[in-house]
Amino acid sequence: MKIDRENIRLIFGLKLKQLRAQKGLSLVELSASTGMSVSYLNEIEKGKKYPKEDKIAALAVALDVDYDKLVSLKVNKSLAPVTQLLNSPVLREIPLDLFGIERNKLIEIMSIAPAKVNAFISTLIELARKYDLNEEQFYFASLRSYQELHEDHFEDLEKAVEDFIKEYDIDIKQLDNSEYLKQLLVNRFGYEVDETEPSEYPALSDVRSVFIEDAKKILVNEQLADNQKAFLYGKEIGYQFLQLKERAVTTPWSKAKSFEQVLNNMKASYFSGALLIPKNELATDLERFFSLKKWNPKALAEIISKYNSSAEMFVHRLMNIVPKFFGLNSLFFIRINHNKGQKLFDMTKELHLSQQHNPHGNAMLEHYCRRWSALTIFNEMEELEKNNAYKGTIIHAQRSQYIDSKNEYFCISFARRSKRDPDFRFSLTLGFLINNDFRKKVIFWDDPNIAAREVNQSCERCPLSDCTERAAPPHVINKKLRIERMEKAMDELMEREKQLATSNK
Repeated sequence: MKIDRENIRLIFGLKLKQLRAQKGLSLVELSASTGMSVSYLNEIEKGKKYPKEDKIAALAVALDVDYDKLVSLKVNKSLAPVTQLLNSPVLREIPLDLFGIERNKLIEIMSIAPAKVNAFISTLIELARKYDLNEEQFYFASLRSYQELHEDHFEDLEKAVEDFIKEYDIDIKQLDNSEYLKQLLVNRFGYEVDETEPSEYPALSDVRSVFIEDAKKILVNEQLADNQKAFLYGKEIGYQFLQLKERAVTTPWSKAKSFEQVLNNMKASYFSGALLIPKNELATDLERFFSLKKWNPKALAEIISKYNSSAEMFVHRLMNIVPKFFGLNSLFFIRINHNKGQKLFDMTKELHLSQQHNPHGNAMLEHYCRRWSALTIFNEMEELEKNNAYKGTIIHAQRSQYIDSKNEYFCISFARRSKRDPDFRFSLTLGFLINNDFRKKVIFWDDPNIAAREVNQSCERCPLSDCTERAAPPHVINKKLRIERMEKAMDELMEREKQLATSNK
């Protein structure tokens, strides 16, 4: 296994600190016996410096340990999980500085209480194995955390779009035109663009685009809608203008290979969304929409149509804009995939701002609450299909009151079916926590025509006895009740025995 110099320093420092602690020596005492300053020894233990051979020899003598054992990268059982984490590609590739974390500080925390930290790390690794979590999932989880940290608004990317428009003298009235963006790629960035159906490669039939780096050529599936092509071209412009090198070559990609690749994809996508849907203009449109006295899905659909946007790109852009311009940062976004005729629902995307809101991904394959607007909208779609009335994206609103919680959310859901596979459909839901700020900004929040329903996280955790939509028994609730009954019986038993003991004295 290839180990970088930084890890060698860190492992040596961890071993030195552990050996010193085992000998009961303070840094001052070790300094006196080796002739090295306390500050220098402290730097070594933190992994910032690596001593020369003569100093390592002095440390070995002072700690009564073999020189080879001290410099060896082999560690004892207590430090093994720490070095395993240090050498993992996940930790090497995730830029901790994005989260304000210094790698040396992280290792210093590990070294303070190695036994407890190691137990924690071992638990994480075991959980990852149990739930089959891989590096790619960790990359995306880290990206979500990064977006949540910034409330999914990146002013540097917004400014980059403004700079691009000025520098290249862009006609902003043409930005919703995929052909205009394609010509920008060709004429300004030297791209070759080939819109074609990948019939020669059946395995690529669901791929929207393929980027061939050596030829600076992009193959775009000709079956895509104009707004999908516009987003792809805007994203390619983002890659070039932002000078993002490490990237995926397909959309959607087959597998994320590094965190930088995932991060760059987010940046290029954000750039495209900001290019196609200008923030100030959208904020003005939303101000007008939020001021309506009644919920009007048609008015929202007209805003989406104005920007020649897909529902998904529009919802993502709302996440960028709403917290910044309206101060509504207690919100979430989820995407649910579903196949017609099946009872399974798959949450493929989720982003929570301000705090972890419900709904969110459930553990152990629990069944999502069937009362969520993100799921009931599929029933609405099927009814429209039965009556030959389905015409495209459906927009639905619902007030969701979580059982056993004070939290109530105003959920706006969008759903449509795939053009390539009509049995495949997906929903996008943007949920706002209904608080004083939301009530002031969104006038139609209490429109009586908007359905209000009690919901829960999952069927397994729901105590409702009269739920007709239930997809699974309330196993979690039943277990909790059994434990509560046991604890109550134990308390009664203990109290009776205490009274008997008192009366027999």
